[in-house]
Amino acid sequence: MPAKSIMIQGTASDVGKSMICTALCRIFSDDGLKVVPFKSQNMALNSFVTKDGGEIGRAQGVQAEAARVVATTDMNPILLKPKQDMMSEVIVHGKHFLNMDAKSYRNNFVQEAMPIVEKSVRTLQNTYDVIVLEGAGSPAEINLKDRDIANMRMAHLADAAVVLVADIDRGGVFASIVGTLALLDEEERARVKGLIINKFRGMRELLDDGLAWVERETGIPVLGVIPYVEVNIEAEDSLALSSLRFKKPKPGEFAVDVAMIRLPRISNFTDIDPFFDEPEVGVRLIGHVNELGTPDLLILPGTKSTMDDLAWLKAQGFDQAITHLRECGTKIIGICGGFQMLGETLLDPEAVEGNGESADGLGLLPMETIFVGNKKTVQMTGVRGQDTLTGYEIHLGRTKILRDAVSPFLLLEDGREDGAVSQDEQVIGTYFHGLFHNRTFTRQLVNEIRVKKGLAALPSDVKSDAERREDAYNMLADHVRANLDMKKIYELLSLEVSI
Repeated sequence: MPAKSIMIQGTASDVGKSMICTALCRIFSDDGLKVVPFKSQNMALNSFVTKDGGEIGRAQGVQAEAARVVATTDMNPILLKPKQDMMSEVIVHGKHFLNMDAKSYRNNFVQEAMPIVEKSVRTLQNTYDVIVLEGAGSPAEINLKDRDIANMRMAHLADAAVVLVADIDRGGVFASIVGTLALLDEEERARVKGLIINKFRGMRELLDDGLAWVERETGIPVLGVIPYVEVNIEAEDSLALSSLRFKKPKPGEFAVDVAMIRLPRISNFTDIDPFFDEPEVGVRLIGHVNELGTPDLLILPGTKSTMDDLAWLKAQGFDQAITHLRECGTKIIGICGGFQMLGETLLDPEAVEGNGESADGLGLLPMETIFVGNKKTVQMTGVRGQDTLTGYEIHLGRTKILRDAVSPFLLLEDGREDGAVSQDEQVIGTYFHGLFHNRTFTRQLVNEIRVKKGLAALPSDVKSDAERREDAYNMLADHVRANLDMKKIYELLSLEVSI
């Protein structure tokens, strides 16, 4: 029998669809069902590398882990990664397909994508008990609906019961629900079987009259009111960069000051998440050179366009400021595109990154990067000293060390050497995403800074990242289950489950 399907759609972007899907994946798994996440088309800056080297949206990687299944490209067959203004890399089943502007994608590729998406849905339907589909943005974008393959078209294809999520924290929640439903056609509206009010703060009883009104007005039951909760689960896109997690610390508020440059085309910025868990560490996101100050640790993150963001760095004056920080004793770590920027020369002979020009890097490490069209996407394990580190690579450039003035950062399991470390270990570059999610390494790094500043080291025993993620999935699932009518959810799916 084909899998039952439930689809979480939203009245807008960033209403909490991904989190609700993640919670449902863990809840269904806890209740003994074989559950799988699915998003037909995802636009995201943060991606996830599957075991076979495919690239999918990070949210689907997270949801697969919450569902206790191995992530595959069928869970997100089409991934769009913004590259330049109105231009994205189109990734099909985890591999680079082409770069395309928004107009060409909408006019030429969307119909070609449908057979790809349908094949993935059928594969999942024949393998699992329940599919948790995630929509994109809103299903009521009337200028996009005829080519929208991420919302109602997917609900029809998978025969999914749709639950509409609205964010009360941004205001106008009832108008957003009624307005969204009003812009759906009759067949689409009939698929909406329930409503969820998300990110609620305040006294629940003060909402009751509004809930009764919206149920009368729409004829659709409110299945839950989910109180606002902070949960440590990786974010999908750049909307998360404006969250309260990046509220600027006051000078001297924290013992260790970590700064990350907010590149215009930043990607896989979840690399920095573990620092939020470190005691007495403040994290600052820097968009202007006059905000930089003198941090203890400066991180140059990944980027979807190294050459463009390097040009931006120089135009903003960050190149001189970073050189000055190196002289002042700030530790500097570049990851992926940030690593490439630390070198002396960047070459683009195949015009992979732009118009084929070369550029001078920041000159902090003696190396040269050449961009090639074959993207490397792979999960990796590496060894540094006594530590074994796990992570993943996603990059186009190939980097060559020019002189023996540096040592490799990691020895990888496939025999390659990764990255470069200056002789004084003050500058580190690596292609290894997920580096700081190796919590023992991160604690050692923080302690190195603390001792240098005359502070006592923190205890070296830390909970692993896998344990932290499990705690987060369980906490989120418990929170959502307590505030969602799961009995009604199972009725919508025609499933009899003892809960």
